[in-house]
Amino acid sequence: MEYSLLIIITPLLLFLLLGLSGMKMKPGMAGIIGTAGMGFSTLISYIVAYNYFFGIGQTDGAWATIIPFNVEWLHFTDNLHIDLGILLDPISVMMLLVITTVSLMVHIYSLGYMHGEKGFQRYYAFLSLFSFSMLGLVVATNIFQMYIFWELVGVSSYLLIGFYYTKPSAVSASKKAFIVTRFADLGFLVGILLLSFYTGTFDFAQLTSDGAGLVVASTAGISFMGLSAASWAMALIFMGGAGKSAMFPLHIWLPDAMEGPTPVSALIHAATMVVAGVYLVARLFPVYVFATPDVLTLIAYIGTFTALFAAVIAITQTDIKRVLAFSTISQIAYMMVSLGVSEYGGHDGLGYMASMFHLFTHAFFKALLFLGAGSVIHAVHSNEMDAMGSLRKYMPVTHITFLIACLAIAGIPPFSGFFSKDEILAACLHHDKLIFFTLLAVAGITAFYMFRLYFNIFWGAEKSYDGHHQPHESPLRMTVPLMILAVFSIFTGFIPFPEFITVDHIPFAAHIEWATVAIPSILVAAAGILIAMVFYMKGSELPSRISRALGGLYTATLRKFYMDEIWMFMTKNVVFNRICTPIAWFDRHVVDGAMNGLAWITQKMSVSIKGLQSGQVQLYVWIYVVGSLVIAALVLFL
Repeated sequence: MEYSLLIIITPLLLFLLLGLSGMKMKPGMAGIIGTAGMGFSTLISYIVAYNYFFGIGQTDGAWATIIPFNVEWLHFTDNLHIDLGILLDPISVMMLLVITTVSLMVHIYSLGYMHGEKGFQRYYAFLSLFSFSMLGLVVATNIFQMYIFWELVGVSSYLLIGFYYTKPSAVSASKKAFIVTRFADLGFLVGILLLSFYTGTFDFAQLTSDGAGLVVASTAGISFMGLSAASWAMALIFMGGAGKSAMFPLHIWLPDAMEGPTPVSALIHAATMVVAGVYLVARLFPVYVFATPDVLTLIAYIGTFTALFAAVIAITQTDIKRVLAFSTISQIAYMMVSLGVSEYGGHDGLGYMASMFHLFTHAFFKALLFLGAGSVIHAVHSNEMDAMGSLRKYMPVTHITFLIACLAIAGIPPFSGFFSKDEILAACLHHDKLIFFTLLAVAGITAFYMFRLYFNIFWGAEKSYDGHHQPHESPLRMTVPLMILAVFSIFTGFIPFPEFITVDHIPFAAHIEWATVAIPSILVAAAGILIAMVFYMKGSELPSRISRALGGLYTATLRKFYMDEIWMFMTKNVVFNRICTPIAWFDRHVVDGAMNGLAWITQKMSVSIKGLQSGQVQLYVWIYVVGSLVIAALVLFL
């Protein structure tokens, strides 16, 4: 399956072509070339997936790990070296499908949404770089290759979020995303170095084989502050994943990333950048579950809090893209929780399978939600719900597809989100009741805020749209991707996922637990939808009265519990003023002062002795005679 290399090489070549020659092309041609190239990568991904899952991938009842391409890049020791290659196993093949499919939909959609924008060619070049980076990340054969592409994802997301570089808020958002994720990635890098120092390898196959025995054996007896070296390494690696996947308290960059073009939001928030942290934990899951189970517990509780925290904030947001951003944070947290409560082997690995299943289904309905929101913004030229209402009359395709996505994320059967979310709830029920009931409550809140969004946009009071700017349905280049993603959002839940994706690569059978999980979750979701219908379908005054009654709590939620202000206070008053300012004083006055003092002393000494080399022969003769007499006197005296 060496041809799988084409999946990654194609977007790289597109980036180079569009980046270097794009401005010499007509904008439309740049878009067509970028979309065609992404279509080719998508086709090869589907061929790879078909050949893997229905051909050579399964041996002796288990899914194999195939490395069709691998080359050594940097050699340190016989065991410790950095390779660049492609690793194909169930989760990497699944991610190839997800990334290329969503990226292709974004490419097609952008032909309409970004038409006429300044920098159209640059936009498609950045999309290609982002796709190349994310594809290289998921097929990495070792953790250092993953880190290289991890940083490339950060760079390309910075470029895409800040695409409107003349807009101060976009520039600020891109810097914020870059700095916060770089801070988290410092922990990731330190974790990689710790892990490789004790295990002597970067290779995923060695790190995850034999129940992570290599990690356990190599770090035995080594501890710091009561935690083993393995625990520190894996916790720091998770720090990198928490930054990329916007887990509390490193979530602050994601809502501001909405300043980029809406198709970029779909690409970043659906199937690519934000799930990189989930994929990282899944890739190293055997190490977490066998060598550092306490870190896995930490992941579960951080994810649980993040899911609830983000869902509560989403209730009060008025910018439709920010509602979807906090929804993404909450749903990614679901996936993290599912990994945190999972064990290893067979049905015990239900949480692992459910996490990957939800990653798969979420990618399509969340991309559909963002692209649907983009279609609405394209029609009314505003992100605010107050500027929208009764748009179902003007935008029937966007309305139906958006409704399908809302039903999917709310967990209503038979839409895909129902099947994957209920598997997560089932895994939580068998592991920790507190986590289960928290996520069950989050499921109800999710249904409420998503249908608050839906009713405000497509129902509610009709606005007095100006006739010249009267809303209308988006062109086919934008609605066709919506319809395709809607089909995925309906039918992907019926895929027998446990037969393809499991923690130990051995298929197992799973079933819906109707009495304890499915029916309660449906009832909770239905209650959330019903409340949203009463509040927002006909423009009731209830929401305003309740928000006034809640007072400070509502304001705190609207202000995202002041997390941005807390981070700014910590950054400016603590880090800059209390830490950086003294360090800067020490640097200027002690370090620079010492160097300047040495330079001053050297200069004064040189001035005082430079006369010895004046070029005057008489002076040289005088020094020679005096020196000779001194030496003669010393010799005679001694």
